[in-house]
Amino acid sequence: QVQLAESGGGLVQAGGSLRLSCAASGRTFSDTAMGWFRQAPGKEREFVAAISSSARSTPYADSVKGRFTISRGSARNMVSLQMDSLKPEDTAVYFCAMRTTIWASSREEDFTYWGQGTQVTVSS
Repeated sequence: QVQLAESGGGLVQAGGSLRLSCAASGRTFSDTAMGWFRQAPGKEREFVAAISSSARSTPYADSVKGRFTISRGSARNMVSLQMDSLKPEDTAVYFCAMRTTIWASSREEDFTYWGQGTQVTVSS
């Protein structure tokens, strides 16, 4: 069984930055794509960013493009999300997710494993 653990959420003022991290443990795969999704109160979960196993493919949601950066850690099953120029509308629970293939995807249904989520709150 794979476990994903997110960290780095918190409260920040608009215009500020946060860095989210996600580490996979348990029965992990040698090369997998990973991603971040978020769910704001009263809304459906939505795609934020993803990264392929090689890190050569990094799709982003239009709403975060140019402000957020996804990257892989030195360990293959770690991923981070650097969030800059945060806006109140970025407030949400952020989820880390893992595929069982090497290809990045923006589709929620393509991801097999999910973390519990970490709260990000951006005040105006």
